[in-house]
Amino acid sequence: MALKALRGDLTVAEIAGKYQIHPNLVQQWKMKLQESVCDVFMTKAERKSETKPYTEDDLMKKIGRLEVENDFLRNVPLALGLNPERRK
Repeated sequence: MALKALRGDLTVAEIAGKYQIHPNLVQQWKMKLQESVCDVFMTKAERKSETKPYTEDDLMKKIGRLEVENDFLRNVPLALGLNPERRK
């Protein structure tokens, strides 16, 4: 129905009357189709690559997690009794 409305062969009112649904519903479907018609032709890889950008909060959490991991890894040689000053 959205395709029929988009083609313009019939008006939204005619389509709604033919299928006994509300014209607003046909109009909503038509608008949704127009907004997302590009997605129909996208591959899975293209859809996957369209990720949302990180928010500042996400980045701060990641930084905190990495700092904790770094602190832990800095103390591992001391806990194992290894000489942290000696590098290969």
